[in-house]
Amino acid sequence: MRKSLKIFSLVLVLAAVLVAACTSDASEETKGRVKLAYVQWADAEASTAVASAVLEDMGYEVKEDVVSAGVMWTAVANGDADAFVCGWLPYTHAPYWKRYKDDVVDLGAYYKGARIGLVVPKYVPIESIEELKDHRSEFDGKIVGIEPGSGIMIHTREDTMPGYNLEDWNLMESSGPAMTAQLDRTINRKEWIVITGWKPHWMFFKYDLKFLKDPKKAYGGSEELHAIARKGLKKDMPEVAKVLKNFYMTDEELGEVMYEINVKHIRPKEAARKWVDEHPDVVKEWIS
Repeated sequence: MRKSLKIFSLVLVLAAVLVAACTSDASEETKGRVKLAYVQWADAEASTAVASAVLEDMGYEVKEDVVSAGVMWTAVANGDADAFVCGWLPYTHAPYWKRYKDDVVDLGAYYKGARIGLVVPKYVPIESIEELKDHRSEFDGKIVGIEPGSGIMIHTREDTMPGYNLEDWNLMESSGPAMTAQLDRTINRKEWIVITGWKPHWMFFKYDLKFLKDPKKAYGGSEELHAIARKGLKKDMPEVAKVLKNFYMTDEELGEVMYEINVKHIRPKEAARKWVDEHPDVVKEWIS
């Protein structure tokens, strides 16, 4: 009996040693941990997943945190997150940039030609935001929005609604997924709906939509999506900073990933992995 106990104890010790060795080897193989923050927007989810896949291939452990826009900027400014790849500049995230520009590093634009505004299905027979006030009943006096702290909601609430005499309308707070779900239901019924929309977004690939003209420029003009990093990232993780600085996706490339995730319902990690594997030349430009 004692002999059996000794053998059993020896087995436990050896098992513990093996586990420790494996853990040590795994940690040695990891170049470091990168924390990427993002908001659950279609473009942000897709671009973050692609960036994560590339960094993981380079040997980094990547942790993705889904937060609100305000928390995202604050986290990077405070060093609680390393970076994010969904900074809308110069208009949408202007309030955040003004507040945190001295505490973060702009690594540059990874997507050009972005825009925000009010969007309706093409079958809705109006063309401008100016026409909304004359069709309040058809829209039930509602603008379907997303998270209250997002830049597009701030611009809609503070600039668009007062500027176009829509103060008596209700700006509905929800989320990106909830907004597109409402859009889908309404389009299936061929009813009127106006949403806070932005491009790039997969919904423009799935539905026939149009931006309402914004003659008063309440939403600004053309925008870019930027990679924003914490101060010190270039020194601490130069490879990571280099990849995020070189990171760039065209409308078609980002659209492919968003479509896989939101229309084909493939998990973001799997969609990103597929895209990275199919575009080695693009990835090579980012890491070289």
